[in-house]
Amino acid sequence: MSTLEIKDLHVSIAVDGGTKEILTGVDLTIRAGETHAIMGPNGSGKSTLAYAIAGHPKYEVTSGEILLDGADVLAMTVDERARAGLFLAMQYPVEVPGVSTANFLRSAATAVRGEAPKLRTWVKEVKTAMADLEIDAAFAERNVNEGFSGGEKKRQEVLQLSLLKPKFAVLDETDSGLDVDALRVVSAGVNRYREGGETGVLLITHYTRILQHIRPDVVHVFAGGKVVESGGPELADELEKNGYVRFTQPASV
Repeated sequence: MSTLEIKDLHVSIAVDGGTKEILTGVDLTIRAGETHAIMGPNGSGKSTLAYAIAGHPKYEVTSGEILLDGADVLAMTVDERARAGLFLAMQYPVEVPGVSTANFLRSAATAVRGEAPKLRTWVKEVKTAMADLEIDAAFAERNVNEGFSGGEKKRQEVLQLSLLKPKFAVLDETDSGLDVDALRVVSAGVNRYREGGETGVLLITHYTRILQHIRPDVVHVFAGGKVVESGGPELADELEKNGYVRFTQPASV
């Protein structure tokens, strides 16, 4: 059973005149088979956590640890993290002009699996995954995300997830910009990925609507750059009803 551990993680970014600390001591442990939801107001550091795990160069880890099955993730390059089993579905997936979706997916699978998938079985695998996500087969020949709608880009992210089968998936506001139908399809894709029980999900979101489709085992409230409270799905219901006020307002004296 795989484990992703985040210990007292502090992360800063460069700003005019110096640096600004965004993460102020994150502690979090996710085990295979678990789904953890992180909820919090804008600017609380949720996306910073996602990019720090993935290895974005903009985010400097000043102290703390990220461990995947005991291995030091922070010592790995971005591609090494992906091969080790970490996956990031971005809030704003980027366009890759000149690279077809078909070539991109097969190259990614080759890098992660260590060898090129056999073409006949691979084609069937991709077609099945695209059909499950209600993606038109013609999209395989289109450049990655180029001219895609927001919902199509998010389906593309979950398509990668279903084909690469990472140990842990970090989903950064996957529900952002999705209409009701796209949310249903994307959530079903994430749930198929979870069915084996051998993978973990860190789901970052502002709203509870996606949690009606992807039920978390644990909900964490993020404020001020760290986890300030954890609980079951009922905590998400409280946030939907009352917002984040009690976590963001200074305590009265």
